[in-house]
Amino acid sequence: MPRDEAAFAAIGELDPAFLAAYRRLEDAPRRTAALDAKTQSFIRLAVDANATHLYLPALRPDIVACLDAGATPAEIMEVLECAATLGIHALNIGVPILVDVLEQAGLREEAAPLTEYQERLKAEFTAKRGYWHPFWNEILELAPEFFDAYTEFSSVPWVSGPLSPKQKEFIYIAFDFAATHLYTSGGRLHIENAVRYGATAQELMEVLEIAMTLSIHAVTEAAPILLDEARKRGLK
Repeated sequence: MPRDEAAFAAIGELDPAFLAAYRRLEDAPRRTAALDAKTQSFIRLAVDANATHLYLPALRPDIVACLDAGATPAEIMEVLECAATLGIHALNIGVPILVDVLEQAGLREEAAPLTEYQERLKAEFTAKRGYWHPFWNEILELAPEFFDAYTEFSSVPWVSGPLSPKQKEFIYIAFDFAATHLYTSGGRLHIENAVRYGATAQELMEVLEIAMTLSIHAVTEAAPILLDEARKRGLK
């Protein structure tokens, strides 16, 4: 992740060996470089900006890193637009549970046939997003108006955005597998989609490697406080 120099200075003073080890870990994707620097910067931004992590101290450095790597404002905005779809997982996870409870309560026996409107929505989503998955079926059945609005919302980057389909799938993978979310069924789907778009094993590994480094924020946030309190007590 882009570094808060004051935080990393505190880490270096408290435990230089740990800081050196982290720098080696953080730099591993840059050394293997299956992904270009701009795409790696997009992934770091997606991990930090998504709603389950929303690590505000890194957002400006992340955006600066994207710009320094040659990204346009439109490309960076599209990364954020992709990250903004994370909230749909409330339905991806919640609706199957809702359906199960309704069936157990005798309030639902089987899926109703799709109406002409619902069939059109399914075809629209498939055309715009490039795939269909069974976990959309019950959402489409129970909330077609919402699904219609979500299709428009989530498809903006796919209809007019500058990022490649593979890059967009990398962004979804990054925030799905980030430790603050771990939405494994969505992560699998987006890995499958990325492979269809030509992603390699090494590219996908680098996405996951970058997503892993969010855990350093436990140290970047706490180490400066520790150092400050230690100094007040004459311990440093």
